Amino acid sequence: MATRLIDESLFDGEFGRGDGGGLDAGDPPRLVGARCSACGTVVFPRQDSCPRCPDGAMSARVLPVSGRVWSWTLQAFPPKPPYRAPSGGHRAYHVGYVDLGEVLVEARLAVPRAEIRIGLPVRLTTVTAYQDEDGTEVLTFAFAPDRDGGR
Repeated sequence: MATRLIDESLFDGEFGRGDGGGLDAGDPPRLVGARCSACGTVVFPRQDSCPRCPDGAMSARVLPVSGRVWSWTLQAFPPKPPYRAPSGGHRAYHVGYVDLGEVLVEARLAVPRAEIRIGLPVRLTTVTAYQDEDGTEVLTFAFAPDRDGGR
């Protein structure tokens, strides 16, 4: 099955560059944010100006792959567009903030209900967001339990 990223600008340019131009399951994903050259503020997703100061230039910053759940909730109803439900319709899933040290990232949490908790060590992964009309599986980023214990 063909796959593609929901938004390539969210990821390190090296992720998913296999021989056929598709995604290579062996490559770990890396999110890319931006860092201010003046005050050091890190943001995700990338943006052109610093939210804290007017002085710095923003440059790409590859983010850590491991962090801890800072807060979470259950997304029990379908979000507003541009959300696209997966085949079979919307199913409830966890979302929350993940503390990556220098930035909090809002993300889907691929964590079973029995395991989810504030402080849970998690690791970056990808999950299927939906399928295109042609059957292409569209992947987005998420965080799953880090069985190695975190950072």
